[in-house]
Amino acid sequence: MNIIELQRALRQLRLGGIATVLETRLHQAQAEPMAPIDLISCLVADELTRRSERLLDRRRKQAAFRDPHKTLDNFDFTFNPKMNRSLAFDLATCAFIDKREDALFLGPGGAGKSHLAQAIGQAAIQQGYRVLYRETHVLLDDLAEAVADGTRKEFMESVATVPLLIIDDFGMRKLPLTAAEDLLEIIMRRYERASTLLTSNRLCGAPHKRFNAESTFMRTRHARGDRSGYFSVFSLRIIVVAFSSSSNLSVALKRPVRSFGAITDSNASSFTLGSARV
Repeated sequence: MNIIELQRALRQLRLGGIATVLETRLHQAQAEPMAPIDLISCLVADELTRRSERLLDRRRKQAAFRDPHKTLDNFDFTFNPKMNRSLAFDLATCAFIDKREDALFLGPGGAGKSHLAQAIGQAAIQQGYRVLYRETHVLLDDLAEAVADGTRKEFMESVATVPLLIIDDFGMRKLPLTAAEDLLEIIMRRYERASTLLTSNRLCGAPHKRFNAESTFMRTRHARGDRSGYFSVFSLRIIVVAFSSSSNLSVALKRPVRSFGAITDSNASSFTLGSARV
């Protein structure tokens, strides 16, 4: 069996990584002293590296980031000196995904919410998690298509089970009348089962004052006390504000939530990270 036949056989065995570098590694083995076990080790390492890279590429495509090159490395922290960098990197460790916690990013347009959300998504993929990124209107369009195709159940199952769902730019566009119920269903099906990261500017400025809160927060799922449903309740309040400008939502939650995340002040002048209480 010559090299070409061997490469063809390797590809049939789904060992394309080895097939690609086989000739190069054989030349290396001839050019420098290399024990057979070292040659095999190099080939196996090449195959594992190729599979890992292909898996990451596949998951990035499945995530469908709007800006696939947004990472923490190119996030401009100097834009807002008040931002808590250590907290941003804490989120990027993705420990909150293991704990099935949720994150809510609030702030004015151009503050970096989408960039930071996508950067956390990229970090999650690097650490082996599946991620789904959708702008709110795109998520609802996908759901409408699934309803038309008769695949709503399968679509909702896929959305409900992905380890990290990023719903970006909530409230930026006018949404259909059924959107509130659909979004709430998604949030409730995922609550304490998988992590959801939602970004919005709906609480900035005047609407923000309807909630006695300064918020973007990450709810600590296992915090002491009976705080079940706080993320869902808070998300519901955002949904109501978006769909009913006359809603009176000035009643704050009776208990504080031990949480951490991004805080936007009532003047909506900046998007910063720090501790938050509701």
